[in-house]
Amino acid sequence: MWPRLQLNDVRSVGHYLGILILISTFGLVLPLVTAVIAGEWDAFARYLLAVGIFLIVGSALCFSRVEPGRLTSQQGLVVTGLAWLVLAFIAAIPLSLSGHYSSYADALFEAVSGLTTTGASVVQDLDHLSYADNMWRFMMHLIGGLGFVTVGLTFGLFGKEAASMYVSEGRSEHMAPNLKQTALSITRIALVFIAVSTVVVFALSVFVGIDPVRAFLQSFWVSISAYMTAGFVPQSQNIMYYHSLAIEFVLVLVMMLGSINFMLHSEIIHGNTKEVLLDTEVKFMLAWLVLVVVVFTSSLAASASFSDLPAMMRRGLFMIVAAFTTTGFQNITTPQLTDTLTSGAFLVLAICMAVGASSGSTAGGIKVHRFAILAKSIVSTLKATLAPESARIKNSYYHSGRRIVTPQIVQEATTVLILYGVTYILGTLAGIAHGYEASQAVFESIAMASNGGITSGIVSPGMPLSLEMIYLFEMWAGRLEFITLLALIAQLFASITPKWFIEWRSRKQDW
Repeated sequence: MWPRLQLNDVRSVGHYLGILILISTFGLVLPLVTAVIAGEWDAFARYLLAVGIFLIVGSALCFSRVEPGRLTSQQGLVVTGLAWLVLAFIAAIPLSLSGHYSSYADALFEAVSGLTTTGASVVQDLDHLSYADNMWRFMMHLIGGLGFVTVGLTFGLFGKEAASMYVSEGRSEHMAPNLKQTALSITRIALVFIAVSTVVVFALSVFVGIDPVRAFLQSFWVSISAYMTAGFVPQSQNIMYYHSLAIEFVLVLVMMLGSINFMLHSEIIHGNTKEVLLDTEVKFMLAWLVLVVVVFTSSLAASASFSDLPAMMRRGLFMIVAAFTTTGFQNITTPQLTDTLTSGAFLVLAICMAVGASSGSTAGGIKVHRFAILAKSIVSTLKATLAPESARIKNSYYHSGRRIVTPQIVQEATTVLILYGVTYILGTLAGIAHGYEASQAVFESIAMASNGGITSGIVSPGMPLSLEMIYLFEMWAGRLEFITLLALIAQLFASITPKWFIEWRSRKQDW
């Protein structure tokens, strides 16, 4: 029987949900400051309103239970699952009032895309979006990429009760003896990489002739987007706006760094480079990337459509990294993506987004780690089949030490793989049902559920509302990696189901 939420559970959930909302208010500081410096007083008023709404809603929820006690694992799942939607509904308010979104639904889609680090955008006239609105878009990437619980732990706003929320947010590994120190380490690493990237991209942007103020802001924004493997950009031309091979190269490095497990960053910082070289997931990632590049290159080379193969390879390799890390940057136009690339190359990009990069990183998708576990499990099964009955087969993988491939680990990997696959299929069917080409529908569904963000053109301002809501759900489910979401749905369903019905079902099963 599924656990039901009692009144005290609801009050505790409301309290901690309120804390997460109050924490997210810090993300509005930079948009407010940016609006003041840029003299964007309309934007300043909108973000001041947003601050007020965040504070009022967050405080009201916090007072739903003044002394909530320690959060249980079930309550933690509900808090984490609801936080992404509740925060998105509030975060969309200043965007919807900007005049750059055709409806509140589009602004909500943008907010969910920002917080889940998907990066698919439905903004209108992006080139003339205010600095404050752009700042808020990328602050959502930063908050969502780090995770609400990680940000809260960094500010010291949670105690032992954060453990259940930390796990349900898709993280399980510790880089330090306790969660607070782990969160601080993750935040420091991210901010250092973003700062270094900002300085380098700023210098390169000024070199290519961009105004220093605009160059600094855009460098900061794309650095956040690259390291958080997110995808929002400040210009409608995407990365093509810069016309710079050097900037693309830097962003490729930052995207790859963002797609690596934070635990491995910590090992490198402490001089344990051997751990990185021995890590099973890293080996699988490198092998997978080599295979993808070879197939992608072969697909392009076999086509007569590319007279300038070196230039297309430069763009294609950038797109592979953007897809593999689920960042969503594009250095080719959407028509080029769908019409100029071969169908094979187009499919390779979709597969890259579907698989994703490293677990414990900011990347989305199924994760290479799970495929490595399943590969190890297959090898173990074959060994067991061929070995004598008396033999004991043990299979292991390396990640911060030698670990045994247990049935529980294999079951978790298989479950998540199946759930992603089902979601990809259902999203594809929804796209086809709305009249889109099958190849585009497949690509778009994978981009949404994997939080990849590269779009084939279906995601756009004014897209069908029903399809927009389906894609919104896919982004939410993909960011929570399904287990948290399904647990949330099961608990909510059990809580609203009348007790007499549950008792009737129980008696029926006993019969």
